[in-house]
Amino acid sequence: MSPGAGENFSRSDSNPDRSLSARFVAELPISGASISVVVESGQQSTISVSDALAARIDDLQFALGEGPHWDALRHGSPVLVPNLLAVGGEVWPMLTSAITEFGVGALFAFPLRTGAVTIGVVDLYRSTVEPLTEREVTEAVALARDVAPRALQFAITLANDETPPTNGLAVEMRREVHQATGMILVQLEIDATEAFARLRAHAFASGITIQEVANDVVQRRLNFRDLPE
Repeated sequence: MSPGAGENFSRSDSNPDRSLSARFVAELPISGASISVVVESGQQSTISVSDALAARIDDLQFALGEGPHWDALRHGSPVLVPNLLAVGGEVWPMLTSAITEFGVGALFAFPLRTGAVTIGVVDLYRSTVEPLTEREVTEAVALARDVAPRALQFAITLANDETPPTNGLAVEMRREVHQATGMILVQLEIDATEAFARLRAHAFASGITIQEVANDVVQRRLNFRDLPE
């Protein structure tokens, strides 16, 4: 059983939040998967995760701003890291340091593409140190291409939904993160880029997820104006 397997999900398996990532786990020799989409507003929405560890890896890459996910999104091509400890320490030191305790051996990121446009990323992890074969990479690329239209439509639907998702594991629309960024912007009189950087840095330094920090800000339990310089 893969790490994080056996977690309870509040949505049925027929819903896109689990079924899309479950396809990758079922058809490829990997331990878990997550799928995220960047909608027109620029917000990044995680619309599908297979298990708790996949969700945690997704959250860490989002919070730290580094990892195979971001490289795949920037360059629009697969990023294959069959031995995370051997490579990640030099390329993504914060991410590698943060996830060594989880027993992750390999990370793979495949861009979601619609035509020539990269609209998101499929992140895969493996508990063992082992590469994907050429055939498996080809299969992953084909799967990413196949799920891209449905993933994009699901993300757009959620972005337009006034009711925030309640399943923090399976569907993480980053609404609170963006709201918290705006509040920090006002509190510190800085621009949005710096505000998000402060939010991300506080999450990393505190050892909690960026969503947890954002929730504290939105619920007014945390004011960045009160933090020490």
